Amino acid sequence: MPSTDTIQTYHLSEEEEKKEILRHYRGLLKALKQKMKPGDKELIRTAFEMAVDAHKTMRRKSGEPYILHPLAVAKICVEEIGLGIRSSICALLHDTVEDTDISLEDVQREFGTEISKIVDGLTKIATVMDTNTSKQAENFRKILLTLTDDPRVILIKLADRLHNMRTLDSLKREKQLKIASETVYVYAPLAHRMGLYNIKTELEDLSMKYMESDTYKFIAKKLHETKRERTRYINDFVKPLKDKLQSTGLDFEIFGRPKSIHSIWSKIKKKGISFEEVYDLFAIRIIVNSLPEKEKEDCWKIYSIITDAYNPSPERLRDWLSNPKSNGYEALHTTVMGPQGKWVEVQIRTKRMNDIAEKGLAAHWKYKEEKDDESNFDKWFNQIREALSNQDTNSLDFLQDFKTSFLAEEIYVYTPKGDIKMLPVGASALDFAFNVHTAVGVKCIGAKVNHKLVPISYKLRSGDQIEIITSAKQKPNSEWLNFVVTSKARAKIKDSLKDEKRQIADLGKSILERKFNAINAVMNQTNIEELANFYKSPSTLDLLYDIAVKKNELKELKEFTVHGDKLIAPKIAKPVEEHHDHEEHKLHTKKDAELIIFGESSDKIMYTLANCCKPIPGDDVFGFVTTGEGLKIHRTNCPNATRLLANHAHRVVKTKWAKNKEISFLTGLRIIGLDDVGVIHKITNLISGILKVNISAMTIEAKEGIFEGNVKIYVQDKEQLDVIVNHLLELSGIERVDRYNTDEIA
Repeated sequence: MPSTDTIQTYHLSEEEEKKEILRHYRGLLKALKQKMKPGDKELIRTAFEMAVDAHKTMRRKSGEPYILHPLAVAKICVEEIGLGIRSSICALLHDTVEDTDISLEDVQREFGTEISKIVDGLTKIATVMDTNTSKQAENFRKILLTLTDDPRVILIKLADRLHNMRTLDSLKREKQLKIASETVYVYAPLAHRMGLYNIKTELEDLSMKYMESDTYKFIAKKLHETKRERTRYINDFVKPLKDKLQSTGLDFEIFGRPKSIHSIWSKIKKKGISFEEVYDLFAIRIIVNSLPEKEKEDCWKIYSIITDAYNPSPERLRDWLSNPKSNGYEALHTTVMGPQGKWVEVQIRTKRMNDIAEKGLAAHWKYKEEKDDESNFDKWFNQIREALSNQDTNSLDFLQDFKTSFLAEEIYVYTPKGDIKMLPVGASALDFAFNVHTAVGVKCIGAKVNHKLVPISYKLRSGDQIEIITSAKQKPNSEWLNFVVTSKARAKIKDSLKDEKRQIADLGKSILERKFNAINAVMNQTNIEELANFYKSPSTLDLLYDIAVKKNELKELKEFTVHGDKLIAPKIAKPVEEHHDHEEHKLHTKKDAELIIFGESSDKIMYTLANCCKPIPGDDVFGFVTTGEGLKIHRTNCPNATRLLANHAHRVVKTKWAKNKEISFLTGLRIIGLDDVGVIHKITNLISGILKVNISAMTIEAKEGIFEGNVKIYVQDKEQLDVIVNHLLELSGIERVDRYNTDEIA
């Protein structure tokens, strides 16, 4: 977004700036050259001039002319997403209606309805995540409504986000955290589901660069250091395959490419291993140029040659030829044992499949005419349309449901007749029942998976065949919401629960009517709302329900007064809860108050340290204003950080540690190693004896020659903790030392 609050890092004269803008414009024209038809160049020129004029007084945070941003977005659309002339025009104009004097009518008059509609979609989502929570989530609903109307809106939005991430250095730290967390929370998964793997990978890596910069730099350095060794290994691996593939007469390319920093880090965290233990730091890709009718045959032929040369891991075969992903992705993936006892992932695709893998939606349209059946991608869009039509959903619930339903990886399961259904990973038998039909879902009492009886909560796996068992007496209960991940199932269960709640609330209405008659009050909506406000009920439905189930016995109703038809609430002074202040003082001494500095003015504010990540001085942290518990300090790599920053950015407070060496913080370490005589003594002697650090508690469990120790210690800051970890790792027999991330050490 344009801003006057610029950080000047850009110094060019007016003349040089004009040359720079023209250079970028010519770069865009060059990228579009293949797609130009008569008259297109003039349209692009008009859009460019319109954007230059509209943004002429605006600058980015770096100080550069704002017009360079829409030009860069347009170029990403063409070169990295595969879009064409109309999308480039929309990209050039994507911020004009939102930020300048140009109106949507001006765009429509100049370029027609199609372009103005896309620009309108981009304008609606221009303020996404810029205000409070519900507004952010509501804007997501707008994005997705437009997406199902014209997916180019989201593709241009992804290009816009990618360029903003590439130029994030100029922004302030808290803004970087906010943008990076939204990116990894929603935009990267969305790019993945649109089939834009390269963009998804870059968005994840760039987000990590700002959210976990130390880890990012560490892995980048390690990749750089091992590059020569990796290249040599890839060449050794590829050589025998190349010779065999050439003898088949296939037209192919074969190359190795490193895995992304973010995916390597995910693997390190998930498997609890070191960088050196991540075996698949790269993937081998084979792309074959095949005739449409020979694609599958050629891919399997290549698979056969690879598995003749190297032994495959049977459970690591991924066949997306027979069942493409919903974003159109098709390929064969296998993992084989290569030289030196290293596992290597091999991806096999045709040229067409590779286009779809890299250009996603744009390539999907290009090849769409060749297929008559409704593709998985279209089915996916239809499911989104259905989810969006349920207007009752709370916006934040909707955003969470959307992430679990549509941005997750999917599994393939079968109906009893052998039809394929696509569901997100983590889907249950109950999700499947609602996917078949709402009437089947609400009456579901169990299922048979692969002919064996299972409960409705059973988590499905790819390849399962499911038969749903129903009963006319069954009805949903609130526990069902814990068993489902799909948007449709959640919405239908909530609808059903609401219907039941309404029926019970009718009984509450009768009780309330009798109570109103007793005090000569009129039973109308205004008076019921007055009562609901007094009891702080979320809605009148909740009030009536609470009356029916005797949760609220209306004891204060006799204190109300009646004026004509109007019921007036008494002014009862509610007792003020004072325990928060007391607890805050108990938690923080005067010295504590100097531990954290907030904002620019170094304000001293009461705060607590979050239990979910236990920050200590030296950690990269942010302050978060909670409802009811005051200010909490979280680490930026806290398990909850991405969700908090993405959904509630307006509650984030800039935070940094002040120097104070007089206070110790409780933190925890998990130590794994070989079970040996005297191992406990070695650890305690090092921590307490040599390093003079207090141990709060310690447990050791040994099993089959391996021990796992949990140590709670008091440290002054991260620097001291790092020293302890490094010393522990130097002890013989110690394999791993990890800091806890959760409230296990509370």
